[in-house]
Amino acid sequence: MNNVQRSVLSFALIACLLLIVGLFQSWSLMLSILNLCLISSVMALGVNIQWGYAGLFNVGTMGFAALGGVAAVLVSKGPVPEAWAVGGWNLIIAAFLFMLTVTLAIITYRRIKRGTLRLLVLSGTIILGIFATRYFSDPAIADIEAVNPALTGYLGGIGLPILFSWIVGGVFAAGAAWVIGKIALGLRSDYLAIATLGISEIIIAILKNEDWLTRGVKNVAGLPRPVPYEIDLQKSDWFINLTEWLNSNSLYGLSSIEREDLLSSSVTEFSGIYVKLCYTGLFAAVLVIILTMSVMALNSPWGRMMRAIRDNETSAAAMGKNITGRHLQVFIIGSAVIGIAGAMLTTLDGQLTPGTYNPLRFTFLIWVMVIVGGSGNNLGSVLGGFLIWLTWIEAEPVGVWLIDGATGWLGGTNPIRLHLMDAAQHMRLFMMGLVLLFVMRFNPGGILPEVTKVGKLSN
Repeated sequence: MNNVQRSVLSFALIACLLLIVGLFQSWSLMLSILNLCLISSVMALGVNIQWGYAGLFNVGTMGFAALGGVAAVLVSKGPVPEAWAVGGWNLIIAAFLFMLTVTLAIITYRRIKRGTLRLLVLSGTIILGIFATRYFSDPAIADIEAVNPALTGYLGGIGLPILFSWIVGGVFAAGAAWVIGKIALGLRSDYLAIATLGISEIIIAILKNEDWLTRGVKNVAGLPRPVPYEIDLQKSDWFINLTEWLNSNSLYGLSSIEREDLLSSSVTEFSGIYVKLCYTGLFAAVLVIILTMSVMALNSPWGRMMRAIRDNETSAAAMGKNITGRHLQVFIIGSAVIGIAGAMLTTLDGQLTPGTYNPLRFTFLIWVMVIVGGSGNNLGSVLGGFLIWLTWIEAEPVGVWLIDGATGWLGGTNPIRLHLMDAAQHMRLFMMGLVLLFVMRFNPGGILPEVTKVGKLSN
């Protein structure tokens, strides 16, 4: 069976599974799972660009996703005038001094020859810069966080439509990737993994503790939506008329009171489905755009060059390729895609919760998606995103259903039955391991393995 046949069969199976969820659980739940599958697929594409194209082992996924979430807050939330009044300008001065310190340190390092003089001047510049920065930043941060901390306690954002944050999230992640890449890309693959994981944890720690920026663990709720609100739809005549038309068969022949009650409940239910369908359209559009660009890039001379570097760095370097430069390039691109996905996820949640950024959700699962789908295959990453997230969500309820059916004859108070029912929540991890083990045993390249073509390197 070739990849085309596998693709058709695999996505048909995913569609059937989603249809089963809609029929036997609820259509609202099915759409929620579908939206998260779309976001997971975008994130998996970002990791695949780094690992599948260039063999870069980045396990700092959650840090880049978190930067996308921060972008959603800074772009969509309005500024807090009181906070800006008490500490905004001092914080700007502190930021300027910090950038000036970094610039002077770089100039000192490059202009002064290695020796005692460079060490003294560099140390003095950094120490003075830190003291000057904190002289302005510490009181400013304290004043900002003291402004109505129960509701605000931070500077806020710039109040633009939240869709702009998807682009800004990619820019934030790309900027962080440039800094990280300059530091860590010269390391061996295992050390690169440790470095990216450590730096991502630093990013998360900053988000959890710098209340003036993201309210820390108090979270930022109520982010504006790019889609309508359910309450507004329920008051709109066109939406009520649409719902009435869709449910005309169910409403036919009912009394006026029964008809009004059924229509009211139908409008409430359909408003939630409609909002999720709007999200689905937005997320699907982003996924199609990124997938198309990824496929075009991989099939271009640039893509063939990246795979040649991945397969044999020594030969590529002998042909004059800048290995570190190309690695930095692909590292930035993949991180930007992850940042976009992080902003999309925060948009869907409607809030930024730094405490939820943990390696299990944003690193382990995404890597499993790439491996199971097929490393180096963009469509495989999308398939892995759908399959793994669907399995992750449905493993627990399906496990409860199976255990309940298999142990029903034991009686409600049987200790064996009670123990198995309590252990059903661990079905998620069991199913992840089972899926990964099954795929690696029978198809080590993933469900849709990479298909390579012989080509020449580009400059």
